[in-house]
Amino acid sequence: MVKFSMKAAIWVLAATVLFSACKSKHPSSLNPGKKSTATNSDFATKDGKKGKKGKKGAALADAGQPEGFVVMPYKSQVVGPNLVFIEGGRFTMGALEEDVMNSRDNRERTVSVQSFYMDETEISNLNYLEYLHYIQRDSSAEVASKALPDTTVWYDPLSFNDSYVSYYFRHPGFRLYPVVGVSWIQANDYSIWRTNFVNANLAKQANGKGKKSGLGKKSKKKGQAESEALMASTGSRPTVESGYVLPDYRLPTEAEWEYAAKAMIGTQYADENQSNQRIYPWDGSSIRNPRGKHKGEMLANFKRARGDYAGIAGKSNDGAIITEEVYKFPPNDFGLYNMAGNVNEWVYDVYRPLSSMDFKDLNPLRRDGFLDEEKRYDTKGSNSVINNNLRVYKGGSWNDVAYWLSPGTRRYLAQDSSTAMIGFRCAMISTGRNK
Repeated sequence: MVKFSMKAAIWVLAATVLFSACKSKHPSSLNPGKKSTATNSDFATKDGKKGKKGKKGAALADAGQPEGFVVMPYKSQVVGPNLVFIEGGRFTMGALEEDVMNSRDNRERTVSVQSFYMDETEISNLNYLEYLHYIQRDSSAEVASKALPDTTVWYDPLSFNDSYVSYYFRHPGFRLYPVVGVSWIQANDYSIWRTNFVNANLAKQANGKGKKSGLGKKSKKKGQAESEALMASTGSRPTVESGYVLPDYRLPTEAEWEYAAKAMIGTQYADENQSNQRIYPWDGSSIRNPRGKHKGEMLANFKRARGDYAGIAGKSNDGAIITEEVYKFPPNDFGLYNMAGNVNEWVYDVYRPLSSMDFKDLNPLRRDGFLDEEKRYDTKGSNSVINNNLRVYKGGSWNDVAYWLSPGTRRYLAQDSSTAMIGFRCAMISTGRNK
């Protein structure tokens, strides 16, 4: 027994030595070292002062300016509120079912998407009411008026939806329901405001003027604390170089949205081979939960058939005649809620029927009419509606049949239009991180 223990200890010691020898000594983004690899000059220390002192260095130090090039301590990207990390990869973008609309605008194509972050839920009424509060306080009446959602999207002369017009957006009972009646332009404006607001809070926190915002881990990492200390000493707003500024919140691209919705990470095991494709954001061809205590329950909120929005009362329905709370249904394998059903969601892309044939196979995006200009479409002769103001929306809604729940399906609407079936969520790039 003693011999065995000694032998095990020797193997552990040998493995430790070997690991230490193999450990890279090269600088990295997270550990760039103390000297420049290009000039061999010292980087400024965490307090902004160069290690070596001289007359010029002392004068700069007295003036509160660093003598050397400042490299801020950085451990990882600060994770913004409500964001979930989506590890990038390759996937087959496009429809996996019969093209029942005969649109031929979502042909299959293999593309790759870089890692990014995405909101785990759709933006709720409460989130948007918060936005309106600050817009009305800090902006002109005209700007505040343009930010208001169109609550009349619920009105129908042949339906009694009048109550939703008055109460859906503002009543406390609908706080965590997805905001609707928001155009693509309004969703984009919200993303810009959110970026500025969250970064302003980070700046206050860094300068010691605000409470902890709850971003990232509860205990601050050493590098993050040092970054805050340096920014507090300078009294300025964090710069991009500080690593303590969040990248822009924005609408996801169509490729990002579809990749995140399919969540093929849940079908991959020991290697790069995937066991199956996915029609929906979950395994199988059924829209009911196949196992467990929730067996038989719907996995999304959608219209089951003509006139059937939720089924009969009891276990065999999705429990929602219209929309439902943003956390109601099970998340997919990336941890994202309602990537099928509840509400459709705006994405960044301009609509073109042949996008899959034109865009690049790395981080694809259709931002305008490049290679497929709107003048090619006969809008003046009323033979086409294609122009640069049409935006793609995806995901299916409470008012759509199951066909539209497939991530590969796509539809479009004018960017200044809104409906009771379209909401949105935000995305953000991941900086310096693939996993």
